[in-house]
Amino acid sequence: MTQTPRHVLPIIVLAQFAGTSLWFAVNAVMPDLQIQMGWPASDVGRLTSALQLGFIAGTLVFAVLAIADRFSSRWVFLICSLAGSMCTLGALAQVDDFLALLMWRATTGFFLAGIYPVGMKIASQWFPKGLGVALGWLVGALVLGSASAHGIRALSSQLPWSTVMLSVAGLAAAGGLILYVLIPEPPQKTTQAKQLQWQALASLWTDWRVRSSVLGYFGHMWELYTLWVLAPLILATRFEGTQLSMAAFSVIGVGALGCILGGLGAKRWGSAKVATLLLGISGMCCLLAPWLMFAPLEWMMAWLLVWGVTVAGDSPQFLTLTASNAPPHAVGSVLTLTNCIGFGISIVSIELFTHLAKWHDLSTLLPWLGLGPLLGIWAMWPLLKKPAQPLGR
Repeated sequence: MTQTPRHVLPIIVLAQFAGTSLWFAVNAVMPDLQIQMGWPASDVGRLTSALQLGFIAGTLVFAVLAIADRFSSRWVFLICSLAGSMCTLGALAQVDDFLALLMWRATTGFFLAGIYPVGMKIASQWFPKGLGVALGWLVGALVLGSASAHGIRALSSQLPWSTVMLSVAGLAAAGGLILYVLIPEPPQKTTQAKQLQWQALASLWTDWRVRSSVLGYFGHMWELYTLWVLAPLILATRFEGTQLSMAAFSVIGVGALGCILGGLGAKRWGSAKVATLLLGISGMCCLLAPWLMFAPLEWMMAWLLVWGVTVAGDSPQFLTLTASNAPPHAVGSVLTLTNCIGFGISIVSIELFTHLAKWHDLSTLLPWLGLGPLLGIWAMWPLLKKPAQPLGR
């Protein structure tokens, strides 16, 4: 088999970063929209939930119809990047109509299902024996891409807020084009099934190894996106304007470092130990909120940055564990259902916490995010007794 060109992984990572910049495009300009439209802060949760719901629907449709198996993954990635870009422009055009904005965000989420998972599929075709490490880079790109809209807002603070949405739309389109033009068709095809293997989905509760990693992932998803949604609200107690946008970018984007370091650590200690350690640290960050939200600024930022690193860093390891332990002929089906349930949990968490934030101080709410890590650590305990396996998928 020919050696994979060195430029392949960097290009996939760059394209993944660009495509997933669509994720929080509206969230980054929400402070401006609140001033211009008079919307409450809780509406940012509804917009994020709409996108998450669209992503769930898109993931299921793409999996049931085996879109990425029937057609070139490069083509699918390109088309979805361009479509997501157009949806962001549509959201900008109807930004004063909240119902229309919800629909545009849900549609954006649908097309993100052809960017994030399909990018991973392309990586699995090029790196069949090293996906564990590649996942660290790819999920890191997702994290940094999700934070990028806040970074763009910070850099364009002197320009109209619409600059953010225009920039994100252009970035996503460029990501799709870069991947399609610079990466050829992979030298081998995956051997996964062409459709969802419904009968194999029972492994989520019948196979203790799959059950452990999946429940750990669910606990992680209870915390992850809700923190990303609430981070600007937490930081708004100390920052405003450009400083707020840059701080939000830092707290969310630093999770990319956690993903990469977690992948490297898993090569030595195993994915189960690394995922559980990171989940435990992020859970402790939840519990420390009542004290560190009101601590001196240096301590508060150190707390949020550690939380940002650990809350995202365990994600690729949970995915690696689930892919490694699932039935070989149904890895795609198991990961699809796991992702769908996980993002469904994130919707419940986002809606609950943004709703409660209307009447309760964030310092009293954030510790309850720790319920997810607590469940995850309990579920992962059986896997911790299993000898560490080197990353290899």
